[in-house]
Amino acid sequence: MGGARVPTSTYRLQVTEDLDLFAAARLLPYLHELGVDWVYLSPLLAAEPGSSHGYDVVAHDHVDVSRGGADGLAAVSAEARRLGMGVLVDIVPNHVGVATPAANPWWWEVLQHGRHGARAAAFDIDWNAAGQRLRIPVVGDDDQGLDGGPVGNLDVVEGPDGQRELRYHDHRFPLAPGTADDWGTPGVDAQTVHARQHYELVNWRVADDGLNYRRFFAVNTLAAVRVEEPEVFADTHVEIRRWFEEGLVDGLRVDHPDGLRDPKGYLDDLAALTGGAYVLVEKILEPGERLPASWATAGTTGYDALAHIDRVLTDPAGQAPLDELETRLRGAAVDWHEMVHGTKREVADNLLHSEVRRIVRDLRREDPWLPAFRAEDAIGELMACFGVYRSYLPEGREHLEHAFAEARRRRPDLAGTFDRLEPRLQDGEADGTRRFQQTSGMVMAKGVEDCAFYRWSRLTSLNEVGGDPSVFALPVSGFHDAMTERQQHWPHAMTTLSTHDTKRGEDVRARITALAEVPEVWADALDRLLALAPLPDPGFGSLLWQAVLGAWPADRERLHGYAEKAMREAGDRTTWTAPDADYEAAVHAAVDSAFDDPKVAAVLEELLERVTVPGWSNALGAKLVALTIPGVPDVYQGSELWEQSLVDPDNRRWVDFETRAELLRTGAWEPPTARVDDPGSAKLHVTAAALRLRRERPELFTSYDGVGASGPAADHVLAFDRGGAVTVATRLPVGLAARGGWGDTRLALAPGRWVDTLTGTTHEAGPDGLELAGVLDRLPVALLVPADRDEQEEER
Repeated sequence: MGGARVPTSTYRLQVTEDLDLFAAARLLPYLHELGVDWVYLSPLLAAEPGSSHGYDVVAHDHVDVSRGGADGLAAVSAEARRLGMGVLVDIVPNHVGVATPAANPWWWEVLQHGRHGARAAAFDIDWNAAGQRLRIPVVGDDDQGLDGGPVGNLDVVEGPDGQRELRYHDHRFPLAPGTADDWGTPGVDAQTVHARQHYELVNWRVADDGLNYRRFFAVNTLAAVRVEEPEVFADTHVEIRRWFEEGLVDGLRVDHPDGLRDPKGYLDDLAALTGGAYVLVEKILEPGERLPASWATAGTTGYDALAHIDRVLTDPAGQAPLDELETRLRGAAVDWHEMVHGTKREVADNLLHSEVRRIVRDLRREDPWLPAFRAEDAIGELMACFGVYRSYLPEGREHLEHAFAEARRRRPDLAGTFDRLEPRLQDGEADGTRRFQQTSGMVMAKGVEDCAFYRWSRLTSLNEVGGDPSVFALPVSGFHDAMTERQQHWPHAMTTLSTHDTKRGEDVRARITALAEVPEVWADALDRLLALAPLPDPGFGSLLWQAVLGAWPADRERLHGYAEKAMREAGDRTTWTAPDADYEAAVHAAVDSAFDDPKVAAVLEELLERVTVPGWSNALGAKLVALTIPGVPDVYQGSELWEQSLVDPDNRRWVDFETRAELLRTGAWEPPTARVDDPGSAKLHVTAAALRLRRERPELFTSYDGVGASGPAADHVLAFDRGGAVTVATRLPVGLAARGGWGDTRLALAPGRWVDTLTGTTHEAGPDGLELAGVLDRLPVALLVPADRDEQEEER
């Protein structure tokens, strides 16, 4: 990143109409007092009316007025400058919102004027695939719209600007010039006018197989834009350019770079526009995968770090008994990789088959004799066999080669087609290859994160974005190796535990992680829960009850919302488009039983008695580790207290900042209690202490070395030295308690006096190290600095 300003930490705020930019500016003094260096804002450009997240941008030339507009951003920037803070903003280069055509001037213009319109080149549309018309999948089954047939409930009406429009229920569409001049004359009705347009309203089911514009994943209302074209890049970044020219913003987070035709080229363009500012990419890395070193970025947004932290705190001894439980619940052993292959193939053949067909159309322009049906089958198989989200040819060629080898093994009947495809898909400049690379990540995301994660319930704290659930645990030595590499190659990448996209909040995962230490207790309790509240799919029941346990206490509405999303995303018993009423009723009845059935409540209470305290220990350990490992730690809004949210939209709920600010102001805190409604003051205290130390004494965080331990409980500590600041975290707290505590376990620290910045206590390390029993007597974590340095700093 050259000489770009780099934050020591960030704090993510979801900017909405309710928490707009002016409200964000008013929060900055609290964030500064917490120790935060930069505020990190969700997307700000003008979005769909009523958007709660901002990822559906409709205009690139101004900040969304409903979220504060230009004046709101100026207020945030001015307050940040007053406090010495920076501003990081999330941007969305891959797609725009098209749910409300009238709200998006570019989309409206394309609908009205077709492929020769001034903005047509901005969108990734295959006009030749549908008779030079853009297919819009909005027609309901009652109104048909299949195979070019008539569409019911169409009308031509006068729009707000006095011009005629085509209406389908609440949907408004423009009319091409001159196509409705004879409206109302004999033989000219809404169907006639519709047939004259540059777009075709089609049944919603056509989207899976017959769409001719690229989307974000399978979201029909998010249309991809072609930022690889210089003019499109310039026009989509006009407001972002202003932010940097006027010094309003210091850095950017790039959403979904894997959807771009040329991520490296885009990041180079962005670096030129921003003057080499601090830039992060929302890139998900599979185990062992490396971010391309050639990219102009400081690194990822931290899902890779999250996966390492969760696994180093997971007891490997729990794997075998939890495997046995999963096998019993599912009726057979579950092979994660086989299941993922199947779910990805389902996605390629159904939800994203429009994209697969377009890849083949691109390839057939170079090889007209390529059999379309067999090529689609082969492309679908390659997508299912792709081990990472995507390649960036020539980088990542090994992943493509592996996919071909695996596809040939699974489908020898397609050997000839693979032979024909391979040289073409090895050509990184070919249109079909570039589109294949853009699409493979979509198949991975929809097949794994949004499906397989809900069909695998062994230990759901591991079913998280950026992680491989089949990787159960990480030894301390492996964690140190990963962090050493991170310090060497990506010292300014983000670290995180919770985001607006995580499937479970950090402290939900921390409590579920404790189940790995008590697998027999969990299995017995689950059997009783399933007997009291029977479910058609006991495997899904395991996933559901883990969510209830991790989020408890949670209100009924939140858990019903989670249950509905989880079972429909799993898609094996019920779906969003074809819900099974009986199955869903049984699942919702189980949720209700947690509140209404005293026997179910009693089982939950027993479980909570076993995992609440270990869960808080895991939570504090994960938090301190995330805040102090190499990288720039992000605190997701509200997660300075217990973060027990579930998948979106639950993780985007209102945050009570007044309570947090008051707790911080008083400085009062207590160690976590055995209560499930513990206020979390210890977590706020740990978060503030770590953030302040990183901001005020960055010289203590310039390297990484694992710190060893000796003694009876050496396996229960994770410790590392960042160049003066030493992090100490308890791991496997149930086993530690069963062992009787730390005993004579010692950390291998240099002789001398060490101050724990969390408690203010001074500890003496002798020739044989530092006794952990005294260091961790109040909290399961410690953040140590040498006393002499601390005293010298106070004198200065």
